[in-house]
Amino acid sequence: MNAEFLTAYTLWQREIVRFYRQPNRVIGAVGSPLLFWLLLGSGMGRSFTGSAGEAYLVYAFPGTLVLTLLFTAIFSTISIIEDRREGFLQSVLVAPVARPMIVLGKVLGGATLAFLQAALLLVLAPLAGIPVELSTLPALCGVLFGLGLGLTSLGFVIAWRMQSTQGFHAVMNLFLLPLWLLSGALFPPAGASPWLQVVIRANPLTYGLASVRRLLVAGDPGAGIPGLFAGLLVTTLFAAAAFAAASIAARGHTRGDLL
Repeated sequence: MNAEFLTAYTLWQREIVRFYRQPNRVIGAVGSPLLFWLLLGSGMGRSFTGSAGEAYLVYAFPGTLVLTLLFTAIFSTISIIEDRREGFLQSVLVAPVARPMIVLGKVLGGATLAFLQAALLLVLAPLAGIPVELSTLPALCGVLFGLGLGLTSLGFVIAWRMQSTQGFHAVMNLFLLPLWLLSGALFPPAGASPWLQVVIRANPLTYGLASVRRLLVAGDPGAGIPGLFAGLLVTTLFAAAAFAAASIAARGHTRGDLL
């Protein structure tokens, strides 16, 4: 195996092993969105009916999948700050390996974890009255992995120059959580204010979530929901652009900048 790809593989493997050696991260990544979905869905009860006639638990399930991806991406990119404190990141940076390969290993590790956590939650879809069709499963998995890759890359960009986990969480809460809230996860875009609809349409997560909703929930998702082709295209572009931004961020700083 090429030395640079071996480096990316090793970093990917390290992220997987470290994650599953910390069960509290698994519980936090899956348990928090699941609890949020159950409490919010049960609280809304019959007061909300989607355009396809579905209950709120059904409507909110695709958004919960994306929230699981978001939480796992946040937890996985915190490791960049921890690696800097332990000196591991500095050791990797002085190795004769291209920076994009380092980014690839870290981001792929986080994206894989995010996808696996979302897939674990996806198993519970029938309990919410959402049958998962085998014919749409490959496309659905592709969208979830693409979203996980994009969100992890964004987390990488933010965490790369952060010196504390407290500052990282503050920026994440200010940036990524509103990104999820304004994706149509909690309410249909068609019912939002006109200015808010513009923000929702400009949000790349809107298109990824729309693809998940169209592939997962039967029936017409309603007005204001992007089509499947547009959703797949924007999700792919979002993942590629976010990874490119992460590579540029890593390439633009020397080892001394991260001490």
